[in-house]
Amino acid sequence: MGDLCLPNGNGVNGRSHVGGDVQRKSCWYEEEIEENLRWCFALKSILHTGATRYQDIQLLDTKPFGKALVIDGKLQSAEIDEFIYHESLVHPALLHHSNPRSIFIMGGGEGSTAREILRHRTVEKVVMCDIDEEVVEFCKSYLAVNTEAFADPKLEVIINDASFRAELQSREDQFDVIIGDLADPIEGGPCYQLYTKSFYESIVKPKLNQETGIFVTQAGPAGIFSHTEVFSCIYNTLKQVFKYVVPYSAHVPSYADTWGWVMASDSPFDLTAEALDLRMNQRIRGESRYLDGATFSSSSTLSKAVRNTLENETHVYTDEAARFIYGYNCAYKHA
Repeated sequence: MGDLCLPNGNGVNGRSHVGGDVQRKSCWYEEEIEENLRWCFALKSILHTGATRYQDIQLLDTKPFGKALVIDGKLQSAEIDEFIYHESLVHPALLHHSNPRSIFIMGGGEGSTAREILRHRTVEKVVMCDIDEEVVEFCKSYLAVNTEAFADPKLEVIINDASFRAELQSREDQFDVIIGDLADPIEGGPCYQLYTKSFYESIVKPKLNQETGIFVTQAGPAGIFSHTEVFSCIYNTLKQVFKYVVPYSAHVPSYADTWGWVMASDSPFDLTAEALDLRMNQRIRGESRYLDGATFSSSSTLSKAVRNTLENETHVYTDEAARFIYGYNCAYKHA
């Protein structure tokens, strides 16, 4: 759980509650990554705190990372390095597709995933489905970097508070790429069932344009010690559903860890670094700050320890045998 800590130790256990004048005096943000490990950094100010029907929201102005969005006590993205996460999530999948025109985003309420997708000249339609309208509206108001993306006529924003599963099932159209920009699989959270074999097999795969369709999902921490939490079993689960599966990772400083993504398809991922660079130059508007062909080649070359875990992973993610990352979640706190 993320806490806002006071310099003089006031508040409960030295941490302030959300809301109230005392919080405005806070100078540190602290998040518990593991039971015996916490990550903290200095704040300039607290720009907003609130709660929706589903989630607690904070927008912090931090000294090392700029503006940072925190949901349910977990840092979601930070102004200074969110481009690493979102370029890594979006561009490898779209570039490996021969002609990506229709894209479906599960989650992505802050708008950054849509922003990166809309840089691709081939894209004609982007459907972004989120369960929490208040978070989407909050991000529209506070995250100016995504203003153009939200205003783009190619983007259709759908709020389905039933579930992403229900929205995908109800649609008749198929997509070239489906992107899982979901909350981490946390026990009691709203999204862990969207990492299961049954969801990939019965919902995601049938909604992809067959043979050429690509699915990509964020897959949690992928560090030398943290990759066994969910990264390895998400990879193994997708291997049960798709013919070709590529795991990759990148260090995201504000997460205090390496982060992982997994890309899957029934068509092989066989582009060289040079071919990826060529497609980037031909297709993507503007300059990417993080990703190019060489970077993706490096990201998909995992360390020996992580490779060994993935090769030997046997766990398949199901509703009955779910794995969770360490953390706090208070989703679905209905009024």
